Amino acid sequence: MTHPENDKEYKGLVVNEGVENLPQVNPYATFHRRKQVLTAREYFEGIREGDRTRLSQAVTLVESNLPEDQKIAQQVIEMCLPYAGNSIRLGITGVPGAGKSTFIEALGTELCKADKKLAVLAIDPSSERSKGSILGDKTRMNELSVEKNAFIRPSPSAGSLGGVARKTRETIVLCEAAGFDTIIVETVGVGQSETAAHSMVDFFLLLQVTGTGDELQGIKRGIMEMSDGIAINKCDGNNVERAQAAKVSFKNALALFPPTQSGWKPYALACSAVEKTGIQEVWDMVEEYIRFARENGYLEYRRAQQAKYWVYETINAALLDGFYHDPVIEKLLPQMEEKVLNNQISSFIAAKELLDTYGK
Repeated sequence: MTHPENDKEYKGLVVNEGVENLPQVNPYATFHRRKQVLTAREYFEGIREGDRTRLSQAVTLVESNLPEDQKIAQQVIEMCLPYAGNSIRLGITGVPGAGKSTFIEALGTELCKADKKLAVLAIDPSSERSKGSILGDKTRMNELSVEKNAFIRPSPSAGSLGGVARKTRETIVLCEAAGFDTIIVETVGVGQSETAAHSMVDFFLLLQVTGTGDELQGIKRGIMEMSDGIAINKCDGNNVERAQAAKVSFKNALALFPPTQSGWKPYALACSAVEKTGIQEVWDMVEEYIRFARENGYLEYRRAQQAKYWVYETINAALLDGFYHDPVIEKLLPQMEEKVLNNQISSFIAAKELLDTYGK
């Protein structure tokens, strides 16, 4: 291609020749065939042998929405069920900035030193716009991530009730079959996800932080009633007195609540995840509760109730998925939306007609 700018009359101006169109496929690249998908039996055997790679791959299948992946995942879960249920399941929640990841790392490191096998299922919030997640919990838990007895699995919430849903419960089954005796589920934060988290763990810990105003004001009563214990984090430096005062406030607040179904009396402790003080006391509280709940039979009862709860949750999810993927509904839904927007019918009538159509 010739450039008029290179003419002699344009002194001091030179335009270089362009580069010819390069091929879109790199000729030096080597392509590999996709690895053959393993059978459910191979995943199961790898999990039972403690193979972290097989466990991670199985969790990925559980999280997948592809029908072929879900089919294999359910087979793996069914094989793992007889080997599940032998761990302490700890749920941890708290307001954003309470230091959940730092606390889990401090607690997890102590547990690993005590020769415990720990699995951390950290739920990372997904963007409502892009549906993407940073999945940075493993990066923040530098010390714990190198422990040989620790398995950290950050998972995107994908807009599913704050991130704690059926797939997390199924991942717990896989981790227990792999030999992990302690499971920690970290929720996104204070919100609706706590109800789901409470329905899959044995002990529900509320992590709170002081020095941000009225400590009790930002915590919903329902979440405190669900909590089996409270830990006031960041009890260090200039914040020690305020943390101790907050502990007393929470203790008095808990005393006003009605007795728990298990008969356990929740209490509050102060700790510092950064200085690693008070962490052992928090774990002692968890173990004290587990002994208490086992002796009076409540632990077995709670897990049975949780299993029943997830039967109905799974049914609801399947019905919802079936409704929106029904070919007739997919075609009819935009028409109903248009009628509602044009004030031809009400939202309730549109919903009823869609449900009636699906029911037929």
